[in-house]
Amino acid sequence: MSRTPTTVLRTLAVAGLALGALSAPATAITFKASHQWPAGTGDFRDEMIQIIAREVNAANVGIDVKVFPGASLVKPKDQWNALAKDQIQLALFPLDYAAGKHAQFSATLMPGLVKNHDHARRLSASPFMAEIKKIIEGDDVMVLVDSWLAGGFASKKTCILNPPDIKGQVTRAAGPMFEKMLAGAGASLVSMASNEIYTAMQTGVLDAANTSSESFASYRLYEQVVCFTPPGDHALWFMYEPLLMSKKAFDGLTDDQRKVLMAAAKKAEDYGYEQAKKSDQDTIDRFTKAGVKIVYMDAAQAAAWRAIAAETSYKAFATDVPGGKELIEKALAVE
Repeated sequence: MSRTPTTVLRTLAVAGLALGALSAPATAITFKASHQWPAGTGDFRDEMIQIIAREVNAANVGIDVKVFPGASLVKPKDQWNALAKDQIQLALFPLDYAAGKHAQFSATLMPGLVKNHDHARRLSASPFMAEIKKIIEGDDVMVLVDSWLAGGFASKKTCILNPPDIKGQVTRAAGPMFEKMLAGAGASLVSMASNEIYTAMQTGVLDAANTSSESFASYRLYEQVVCFTPPGDHALWFMYEPLLMSKKAFDGLTDDQRKVLMAAAKKAEDYGYEQAKKSDQDTIDRFTKAGVKIVYMDAAQAAAWRAIAAETSYKAFATDVPGGKELIEKALAVE
């Protein structure tokens, strides 16, 4: 029986579809990556996640990483639960945001605990952080990238150098242990994520704030304050801000997929370490250009703050947090 041209074309089309189905790659796994930082402003934390996305997506190993910046997918302090439930697969945020789940996490934002960026990197590989990471993994979350940021003080009213300077100011401190120290110095406290500071200052809810150098710049807080105290040589404020991953998502990967992901994570971590150091000076430059007064804490002023922290933050952590005393001792043992 002869075939019409139409019949031949249909046969070829069906055969082509079948061949395409056989040769097409399996559907890629989609990883949702969340963070609260603004995109397109040069914030290196956004770039850390973008590095992961670019490297993994380009490797063509069946993973498609989609980045949701600016708290566009999950609110900052809801990211921990979303990771633990595998509702999102990657997120970068201050670990202290999850201190309500595990009080031990506040050890990663203790006043005066971290000396500088190099010391912070040594802490990441220490028995202190091994204990923290063990707690993290207990909630089916894992650390993919270690990251620490330095920070300082800024105020709409006055420069903050000595403890009495904070008295009576409504302040955002970023975590429970910093709040205890500031309350001990006479500050009034309001708790919020860093992406809410600008509006709070603009509307008169806040007078002053602690946050990272990068957040001070990315959220344009130089538009709201009159004086900035950067980390300098006597930093009180260092925060652990890792890139975390759902352990369920990681455990479901093949060896090849894990290899690609971990190589991307190493690249992101090295980038973040260098940028965190650079961020301190970049932020000073931005605030100076905006006409904000820059002041630096000296050794005696930093010691006065640490004395208050010893009687408030450290004492509370040691007595109220399970294993708190031992955890801080492990951190203090890292030179």
